[in-house]
Amino acid sequence: MTGANAVHDSVSSPAAGTPRGTGPTRTDRRRARTRGALVAAARAILSDQGPADVSIQQITNCADVGFGSFYNHFSSKAELFEAAVADAAEEYGTLLDDSTAGLTDPAEQFAVGVRITGGLPDTHPQLARILMRTGLVSMRAGSVLPPRALGLIVRGMDAGRFRVADPHVALAGVAGCLLGLVELRMAPAGDGFGALGGLNGLDALDGLDGELRGQEDICEQMAELMLRMLGMPAEEAAEVARRPLPAARWGGGAVPVPAVAGARDEAGPAAAAR
Repeated sequence: MTGANAVHDSVSSPAAGTPRGTGPTRTDRRRARTRGALVAAARAILSDQGPADVSIQQITNCADVGFGSFYNHFSSKAELFEAAVADAAEEYGTLLDDSTAGLTDPAEQFAVGVRITGGLPDTHPQLARILMRTGLVSMRAGSVLPPRALGLIVRGMDAGRFRVADPHVALAGVAGCLLGLVELRMAPAGDGFGALGGLNGLDALDGLDGELRGQEDICEQMAELMLRMLGMPAEEAAEVARRPLPAARWGGGAVPVPAVAGARDEAGPAAAAR
């Protein structure tokens, strides 16, 4: 922030009754809001069109912040979009953690994570589109997927649930399968792997209907196949993949859209980016 506002912020006193040096200042809160708005705008742009032909002016317009504010937080457009991908990846990782909290069987934890990921086009459409546009980059961003999935595979091996020669090779297979599952859930009706033929543009995703979205068993089938890929016997994999999702958290199996995530998907900068 520059000019009179910056001077005002630098000399403004803390709120009444708040001792100096405890908690964020008004300037800190304003900077956090501005940075958050820029990241949200970048996420909306990543979801809707990709970053290639977007100017910094368009980004700041989308975020509803001044052009000069951009360089108070990011040195380049590339740095902003890296932060946006990391933010989306962290949301994805938190969703996986919350969905499996309290489960003790690593195979069930794995299957639930697969099914939650497959539901992203319905529950978190912006996040699903970012995953598809950025691919394995988003899977690696912020060290979200590798430590979670690798640790789960190793725990499953230690518990005798998974039988794989190299957990790192298994991790590569898991990442590809998850992206393929989200892609399948987002494919247009009648096109079994519709958008894979034109993944760079994702134009086909604009014409989605409910045919594939409504086939909940797709996620269960993929969970079963991935459990078998990890060495689980077929009958056991089929049973684990179709256990009820934790009803205490998901209200009978439907993953809710948190208010914050919903706001990112449907309101504010997202609307301006279209």
